[in-house]
Amino acid sequence: MATVRDTTYDLLRDLGLTTVFGNPGSTEEPFLRDFPADFRYVHALHEASAMSMADGYAQATGRPAHVNLHTAPGTGNGMGNLVTAWHNKTPLIVTAGQQTRQMLLLEPRLASRRAAELTQPYVKWAYEPARAQDIPAAYMRAYATAVQPPAGPVFLSLPMDDWDQPADPPPQVRTVATRFAPDPDRLRDFAAILATGRSPALVLGAAVDRADAWPAAVALAERLAAPVWAAPAPERAVFPEEHPQFRGVLPYAIGPLAETLRGHDTVLVVGAPVFRYYPHVPGDYLPPDARLLHVTDDPDEAARAPVGESLLGDPGLALAGLAELLPPADRPAPPARPAPKPPAVATPPSADALFAALAGQWPADGVLVQESPSNLAALRRRLRISRPRSYFTMASGGLGFGLPAAVGIALAERDTGRGRPVVAVIGDGSLHYSVQALWTAAQLRLPLAVVVPVNHQYAILKAFAELKHTPGVPALDLPGLDVAAVGRGYGCAAEVVESLDGLGAALATALAADRPTVLPVPISDEVPRIL
Repeated sequence: MATVRDTTYDLLRDLGLTTVFGNPGSTEEPFLRDFPADFRYVHALHEASAMSMADGYAQATGRPAHVNLHTAPGTGNGMGNLVTAWHNKTPLIVTAGQQTRQMLLLEPRLASRRAAELTQPYVKWAYEPARAQDIPAAYMRAYATAVQPPAGPVFLSLPMDDWDQPADPPPQVRTVATRFAPDPDRLRDFAAILATGRSPALVLGAAVDRADAWPAAVALAERLAAPVWAAPAPERAVFPEEHPQFRGVLPYAIGPLAETLRGHDTVLVVGAPVFRYYPHVPGDYLPPDARLLHVTDDPDEAARAPVGESLLGDPGLALAGLAELLPPADRPAPPARPAPKPPAVATPPSADALFAALAGQWPADGVLVQESPSNLAALRRRLRISRPRSYFTMASGGLGFGLPAAVGIALAERDTGRGRPVVAVIGDGSLHYSVQALWTAAQLRLPLAVVVPVNHQYAILKAFAELKHTPGVPALDLPGLDVAAVGRGYGCAAEVVESLDGLGAALATALAADRPTVLPVPISDEVPRIL
């Protein structure tokens, strides 16, 4: 007779979930015993790393991923990056072991109290099956929930003595919809408003990249002859950034954002919240007399927007539909934004100079994963993304995502056969939130280049302290960290890039290697402005 474990593994095969990211614990060993030869276990040294490796892998492959955590303590370790996966709208099936059912009443060691509540509200669905026989069907429901829009993580708590129980007949493997079209009448209304607008502007969010909708976005922008911005703090690149109509990323504070859009009477926002604000700089939400139209596949985003009229639907389908409905604008295209001036020469170099040098050496099909908050403005100004699915960061604002996500993305590039080079730009503060991911990258022998701007401080927090007039905040400096030694300790190659003249050769060597390479680059300790 088939066991719950047998039936579950068969279902995971049928769903294509044969890669498991995790850090094994005692409550997971009954599930993991005699691990099947056609499955792969990606071993992370910490649950936070496992979570974001799976997040990056799912985003890069375009398919859900499976994360297996240790009961309550391990789930707690992964929670920060689970929050990021929720905001990233990444479809993850997150499972955790639970203590033996026969002892749960006693709350023994490693029991997860109210396990289904532990991950809420940062999952779409959480469940601990009432019977062992319900586990396979719970996986099927979890999969169907995770992939439907808006996509996101789900959570299952699985008692460790369930796996050897006799199984019910296996659940039907079902396909579910992952896109839905916008209401055609409301789409025509939006098109009519845009057609009569004097000066429309287009604001795009990460869902445009998730929907593979860059061509539709370009077609609509050119049809409207409108400038294009990325919505504030985007976790994906949303439009070819060398396109003459692209204006960059909107500021993420209320007043400055409205001021940036001044002069536009119609603002079309597609695939982003309205808006991702931080810090609080008060002002009007929109310029005077401006009208906002919001297209999203997330009803919650539509409900919480402070202004605007909403249209629910897949961003790619909506963009394509609007481009078909709109006549070509009779206005000239907006002028291209000026190229940035050459960076100042200094020793040590500024972040601006580092990223100008990196842009000059950037591989044509490179994928950038970044988590360097204090240097983000300089990075986005200098290194312009020209291909879809080429830029990834965290939507949550929480650190610890970037490095393990880069490992998952590099693994996906290998597994899919695309083989695109992956470069992570991780600040010397951010690096240590999930630094254990370096070991996994080394064990997998991934040719991942990790560029680490070293300024020995939490410069982003110093910038916030200046903005908010909060002097005397402790613990904002990071003395005594040897990034190269840390990288070598986890099995990576490492080379300190003392001069930007050597960056190109160091990067080329790293991307041709058979293991990850950590490239610390000393930069100035200048504190950037937040806005």
